[in-house]
Amino acid sequence: MAITRRPAEAHSDSAAGRATLGALLRAQDFRRLLSARLLSQLSDGVFQVSLASYVIFSPERQSSPADIASMLAVLLLPFSVIGPFAGVLLDRWRRRQVLYLGNLARFGLGLVTAALLLGRAPEWLFFASALLVTALNRFILAGLSAALPRVVSPGQLVTANSLSPTAGTVAAALGGGIGFLFHQVLPPGTRADAALVTVAAVLYLAAALAAHRMDPELLGPEHHPDRPDLRAALGQAGRALVDGLRHLVRESRPAVYALGAVTAARFCYGVLIVTVLMLSRYTFNASGDTRGGLATLGTALAFSAVGFFLAAVVSPWFSRRLGLHGWMVACLGSAAVFVPALGLFFAVWPTMVAALLLGVVTQGTKICADTIVQNSVEDDYRGRVFALYDVLFNVAFVAAAGVTSLVLPLDGRSAAVVLGVAVLYAASAALYARTARR
Repeated sequence: MAITRRPAEAHSDSAAGRATLGALLRAQDFRRLLSARLLSQLSDGVFQVSLASYVIFSPERQSSPADIASMLAVLLLPFSVIGPFAGVLLDRWRRRQVLYLGNLARFGLGLVTAALLLGRAPEWLFFASALLVTALNRFILAGLSAALPRVVSPGQLVTANSLSPTAGTVAAALGGGIGFLFHQVLPPGTRADAALVTVAAVLYLAAALAAHRMDPELLGPEHHPDRPDLRAALGQAGRALVDGLRHLVRESRPAVYALGAVTAARFCYGVLIVTVLMLSRYTFNASGDTRGGLATLGTALAFSAVGFFLAAVVSPWFSRRLGLHGWMVACLGSAAVFVPALGLFFAVWPTMVAALLLGVVTQGTKICADTIVQNSVEDDYRGRVFALYDVLFNVAFVAAAGVTSLVLPLDGRSAAVVLGVAVLYAASAALYARTARR
């Protein structure tokens, strides 16, 4: 059934349907949806920094790699468990209500989380509340993406897909920056963490109110009386994922090899992120200087973010000259060299340079893998394969934190871990080069 569009949705900036940024931003419904996204992801950035501050940089506790593993599980596992099935629910619930009620629920849960911090409640209660906040985020992000075709014309969709997720990522980074600055102003401790969670909760409320400004029926979905019930639909989703996995293994070997390589790269990146967290907390700063530790971590993440941006700039050039497979091998192989060359110093500036280069090779590997999967998987299976890709990506990161928690000392100084990561990068490069040639 074709989607019925409102007049605002049919707007285009010319008779030929060419979409410009200005025409897009003049569409009121798109602006409202974009505002809801920006406020929601800004809140996410603030909340995630508050969670990291409490778990890793609280002066009242001696954080360990196991604490980091717990935090990453809270942040990422809901995406892995709920993500493949979120679409089934979003095709039944009014998406405007998902955005409104989801952010409203996160406002309430944020206040509860702040109260748990101030009341020094058992840690499992704090993590349970935070887990609910991040689980709702999966529905909200998916709802924002699914709703986009309802507020723009087909000719504007490419421009809208370029603008909205990028602006949301920038907003999340800005929220993280606000969180870092907040902790540079307030005395470190539980009260500062609770105050920051409260700020995130207020921003969630603002996102809910922004969504509430839209008409309840604006974002769909259309009503289909013949649609199967929810239990049957969830079962169909599970079977569809299994079919996607079967197709991937039997018919799309290049995609299998690419997913294996990007999963290994993500695992290595996760190990090194945990290492940098512990170095920032206990080696690069005095153990009691949580403000300095958080600032060092923020600097390292900023260097890594610059690397991600550079990868987007240089990957097309390198992939044209080396091929997708060659550029992926170059990324993995170069990491095997510079990780020990810079990481074994266990000093601030070599670590920052390594963070920059890691951003380049990690994102470069992902860009190659995305393209290989898009090119080698049939269109009928592509969505399901990318859902599996998302699960692999997040589980690898959490698994890296779990493994690292078993072997990394508290101060993060471990030559064995750094060399082990380098060996894993080298092995991944060699194996992928061999399969690509074959």
